[in-house]
Amino acid sequence: MANHLSYEDSVKGVWKGLGLLAIVTLAEVFLSLGKAMESLEEYTWVIYGLAFLIIVLSIYKAYFIIYEFMHMGYEVRGLALSVLLPVLLLVWALVAFFNEGSAWKNNREEINERDNIEAEAPVGMLNEDEVTSDALLG
Repeated sequence: MANHLSYEDSVKGVWKGLGLLAIVTLAEVFLSLGKAMESLEEYTWVIYGLAFLIIVLSIYKAYFIIYEFMHMGYEVRGLALSVLLPVLLLVWALVAFFNEGSAWKNNREEINERDNIEAEAPVGMLNEDEVTSDALLG
């Protein structure tokens, strides 16, 4: 027979889970505030380390929510994988879209720079600055 918890034990488990999520969220907020400090701008390795910790904590929160509150920890392996694999594909798609968007942005900036370069006048032609009414009447 399955090991079922009483109502009171279930409520305690939910509050413990919410407390854990609150602590992890507060840690993420403090790490984000620390990452935003101007005094750390010259220490890029610290900023990357803090960003990595924030990502790890976010992944842990997502895992905990899926495992505990969506009850995937208590399901058969096939059902859990059928939910988790599309999530991994979604993350891959987000990374791919951000990468593609950055490439489009860089290409657009390059085209705008090329458009701003003034083309030199062909040999034998006058530039607008050189054209005067005397030269036209001339």
